[in-house]
Amino acid sequence: MNTPYAASLLPTAATPALPGAWKLAKGRAITLKPRTNGILRVAHGRDWATVDGPHGVTPTDSGDHILEVGRSMWVRPGQRVVIEAWNGEGASYFVWDPVFEPIKVKAPRRRVDFAVALQPLADLRSALLLAGDALRRLVVVMVRQVLPATHNGRHGQACPAR
Repeated sequence: MNTPYAASLLPTAATPALPGAWKLAKGRAITLKPRTNGILRVAHGRDWATVDGPHGVTPTDSGDHILEVGRSMWVRPGQRVVIEAWNGEGASYFVWDPVFEPIKVKAPRRRVDFAVALQPLADLRSALLLAGDALRRLVVVMVRQVLPATHNGRHGQACPAR
């Protein structure tokens, strides 16, 4: 008895399936209402896409779009799009690529560790105290050495007569 092969029992497709694409038979339609932004691309054939309003923002924005291979269309979240296979030769294939917005991660707030600044602050305080002391001693030396010399020099001179 001859056993038929499974391949001979399956109907053959006129167009081979495209990996990652959705098949839409000739004359059939599907409605998309995405939750995220996305791009609708035609991989094979031609599709007629009708988008819910608002329309008329630009002169070419009528809501109806004919998409052929290589053409794409941007769809916003919640926007209803009806796609119909409009291919005279048979099925068409389309790809829906969601476009996710980048997740905004809040950077952790940096804690400032003032403990690492304590030692340099202590060093700066010591340096300022030493500098202040050195300045005080310099002033004392100047007062003791320079002023008496100038004072003695003037004291010994006679006042000019008038």
